[in-house]
Formats: sequence, structure tokens, C-alpha cells
Amino acid sequence: MQLGLIGLGRMGGNMARRLMAGGHQIVAWDRNADAVQAIEREGAGAARSVDDLVEQLRAPRAIWIMVPAGAPTENTVAALAHRLTRGDAIIDGGNTHFKDDVRRARELAMKGVQYVDVGTSGGVWGAERGYCLMVGGAPETFTRLTPLFRTLAPGEGGVPPTEGLRPGATAREGFLHCGPAGAGHFVKMIHNGIEYGLMQSYAEGFDILRQASSDAVAEEQRYDLNLAEIAEVWRRGSVISSWLLDLTAIALTKDPQLEQFAGHVEDSGEGRWTVEAAMEEEVSATVLTTAVYARFRSRHVHTFAEKVLSALRAQFGGHVEPPR
Repeated sequence: MQLGLIGLGRMGGNMARRLMAGGHQIVAWDRNADAVQAIEREGAGAARSVDDLVEQLRAPRAIWIMVPAGAPTENTVAALAHRLTRGDAIIDGGNTHFKDDVRRARELAMKGVQYVDVGTSGGVWGAERGYCLMVGGAPETFTRLTPLFRTLAPGEGGVPPTEGLRPGATAREGFLHCGPAGAGHFVKMIHNGIEYGLMQSYAEGFDILRQASSDAVAEEQRYDLNLAEIAEVWRRGSVISSWLLDLTAIALTKDPQLEQFAGHVEDSGEGRWTVEAAMEEEVSATVLTTAVYARFRSRHVHTFAEKVLSALRAQFGGHVEPPR
């Protein structure tokens, strides 16, 4: 399948490579000409501008946007809206607020252009592991784009589906049509809110383990624990095993004291939006809310727990702390 791709950053470039390896034809554009030239050497078509990108694609076109949420995505969608025609599709794979998706879909529908929002999870590991995709948009557009989703997703990977799962459900392959416009990013938003809570739990737990050797503890109750090996043993048969724990083990094995991290933890918005959605729905979300507040605190007071959070963000997303 032919696909236009705008944005060749940490995730966009890897997604292009995975799609090309799966036999799809990619035409790519990025404001960074070096990034375009690099992916061109790997077999992608290179566009020199948005106009050039649109001209190289066959109708009905499909263009996937992987640029930062907010103004960059808004401006890119607006630029494409003036250039695309009826039957074309714009796919936003970034971390957009779902309410913006609803608005954009409504505006583009007046031109007959389809809008698809794809919550994309997998970070810098996605090229190898595949991406978990949560899709919002018209069912017929989802069907047309399914070959792309199937290539990007992990597939069943030898993991049997949950007993009783609806036959033929694409969820077993790692991608799912969640509902109309905005539903994909809404599900991804809650996914990231849960991620905040899980990360905070691991961070606090390892902080308690580390402090077990401190003078604040009675001498006969002090334990000098190997955190990397504890993370490793928990990976094997434990009920708290997860990919986040795998990444924790990697980080602690490489740097047991996490000295390369200050513990200043940024947030990319979804945690806040999850809390806002909980408030609008009058749903109690105490753990997720506390996890968001903990990130705010980390920008003023750093603990080992915050270093764990920073290390995890670096592991799965390549996120870098701001300069000290």
C-alpha cells in the first residue's frame, strides 16, 4: 500500500522502516532535509515539500502525520486540508487531545476528506516489537487502511488470544478500531494515564527498597539490596511482571544508582487529560491523579523514585531530561 508520511522523528522514522519492510511504499517528508535523505537511502520516496508529497501520491491518498501534538499537528492538518480531495485520508498518529480530533473530523468531512486518529504505543522499540494501535474514525476508512495497521502492529506473536475473545477481533493482533473520530486518542489517553500510575508504583517501590539501607532504619532491619537483580527476579513468574518492569531492569543494570538522571520528570499531556476526563465523568481516579502530581513535584524536589521515572521515560520513549 502507498502511504505519505510526515514526520521522521524517533517514532516516525522507525514506523516508515517497519512499513517498508512489510512491503508498503512510503513517500516521506520532514522539515529536516537530512532525515528525508536518510530514509530515502533506505528505499522511501522523498518529498521536498507538502505539495510534492501530495503530488506523488495516488488517489485516494493516505497521509500519516507523526509530528508533535498541538500547533505542529494543527498546522500540518490545515496545510493538508487545502491540498487533499474527496476520498483522501489524514491519519494523526501523535498524542492529540481527542476533542481536537472530533473538531478536525467534522471540518474535514465537509470536504469529503477522512480523518483517522491513531493512538500509537511502542516508543523507540516499536520498529522491532511493533506498535499497539488504537484507531478512531469511520469503519470503512479503518478497513481501507487495515493493511498499514496490520504491518505496524506486533501480531499475535505466539501469544494465544484471551479465551472468549470475539472471533476475528483485530485486538489479538495489536490494533483495534475503537469507535468514531477521537475514540482512538481517547483510549490512548487513558492508556497513558494508567502508564503514569504503573510507572509511579514501580518508582516508589524501588525507592523504598533503596532506602532500606539508610540510617533512618533500625540497624538490624537494614538491607543493602541489589535493585537490578530484584527487578530481574520479578520479571520471572511474578504477578507484577510487565514490559515497564523489563525496562526498569535494563535501566538499573546499566546504571544501578541512575546517576545520569536528575529526576526531573516531564509529562506529555495525556496524564493531565486523563484526570480532566475523570473529573468530567465524575469518576474517581486517585492513583492516576497522584501520579500526575508527583511529576509536578519532581521539577522542584528530586528523589530516587523520580530518577526511576526519568530512566523509564528514556527507555521506552527516548525522552531526555531538560538541561540541569
